[in-house]
Amino acid sequence: MESSSTRRQATRAKLYEAAVTLIAEKGFSATTVDEIAERAGVAKGTVYYNFASKAELFEELLRHGVGLLTASLQEAADRTAAEGGSKVDALDRMIRAGLVFIDTYPAFTQLYVAELWRTNRAWQSTLMVVRQQAVAVVEGVLREGVEAGELSSEIDIQLTAAALVGMVLVAALDWQAFQPERTIDDVHAALSRLLQGRVGGTRA
Repeated sequence: MESSSTRRQATRAKLYEAAVTLIAEKGFSATTVDEIAERAGVAKGTVYYNFASKAELFEELLRHGVGLLTASLQEAADRTAAEGGSKVDALDRMIRAGLVFIDTYPAFTQLYVAELWRTNRAWQSTLMVVRQQAVAVVEGVLREGVEAGELSSEIDIQLTAAALVGMVLVAALDWQAFQPERTIDDVHAALSRLLQGRVGGTRA
């Protein structure tokens, strides 16, 4: 028999999925709690039992989604380290992990990228915090690479980490919207060459 916390997590996951799909289709303002409940197959009261408001649901959705992305990036870095791979290998594997995440959660990724550039949202501070958590994983690998002498000490770690994350997000959205016939291996290979040339090729 499943616990109440497991049930609640399952309900929240259904609500996240319903909300992200609807908001991607219609926008945040046009999406109602009634529609989210209907799409998730739950009563309207269930939404308010789990979240105080539609805005809180969306804020938690952003936290949840970027948390999944951050965990997948960290797992890619940890796995490379455990196998004795280089920091460039770790970055390459993180690019692939990012592409897999975006391929799995395309509606969430579209929302996340759109929300990054809005400035008047109640959840802006939360978004900045969770974005930094994802970028910090990449920063950590770059910093270790510089300290180990594998990467040039001239690398601007903060900007390079943000650029790598941005490259994966934008390239993946472009892939899905305009080049859907391409495989994930194909897209990864192209981004990998960019990484090897720009970051891996600047060794001290």
